[in-house]
Amino acid sequence: MPAPPSLNLASISRALGSQACRFDVDLVERCDSTNAVLLARAEAGAPSGTVVIAATQTAGRGRRGRQWISAPGDSLTFSLFWRFAAGTAPAGLSLAVGLAVAKALEKVGAGRTALKWPNDLLLEGKKLGGILVELLPGAPHAAVIGIGLNLRLPAALPDELRAQSAALNSGQDPNILLATTLSELLAVLETFAVTGFAGLRDAWAARHAFENAPVRLLSDFAPPREGVCRGVDVDGALLLEAEGRIERVLSGEVSLRGAG
Repeated sequence: MPAPPSLNLASISRALGSQACRFDVDLVERCDSTNAVLLARAEAGAPSGTVVIAATQTAGRGRRGRQWISAPGDSLTFSLFWRFAAGTAPAGLSLAVGLAVAKALEKVGAGRTALKWPNDLLLEGKKLGGILVELLPGAPHAAVIGIGLNLRLPAALPDELRAQSAALNSGQDPNILLATTLSELLAVLETFAVTGFAGLRDAWAARHAFENAPVRLLSDFAPPREGVCRGVDVDGALLLEAEGRIERVLSGEVSLRGAG
């Protein structure tokens, strides 16, 4: 199979079409983390809609301080800065972003992607990508949204992670994939600005990998807990049914695994 096209700004702009004016896209060959670069630019006054894409990330970050391992051409890694109206609550934003990415993957023919609370994308039960949302210090209505997708599995990926990971492996044009993802993000973020996560919850739940399924919750600060996942509430909190009651579990506290 021939190598997929390389990322370039002209191709991204063409694929965005009339929506190109909504984004200010920068492609860098190498950086530590697109989120870190974009946070610095946002603090310096970068406009909403600024996008930083990296051909190579040397210190990509995932949730809970984990490293995102990637290599040139193996991953699509980028960050988007988005500013909502002052007073907009960001609760559930990472879930809304996951919905947008899943819709984009479906549009480009990558198959139906499942969503794993709070910020993972799964393909055939394995991790295809992840999301890291960081709020601008002092401005909780402004967010840097980091997204990483596996185009191919990096050769340096440890065996234990390889067994849990998925990749598109389809010669997907990353320019079209990126533009489609930005287009879906635009639609979802505009809805989120009006309704919050509540207006997107049903669509998210339809793609939720663990909806009404037995789960095990693993926490850094408490023993594992088991129960049945009853979806998420309008703020994006996980709803765990255990011992006859439903508990709200907030993002950042736990990992989610299928029980049994």
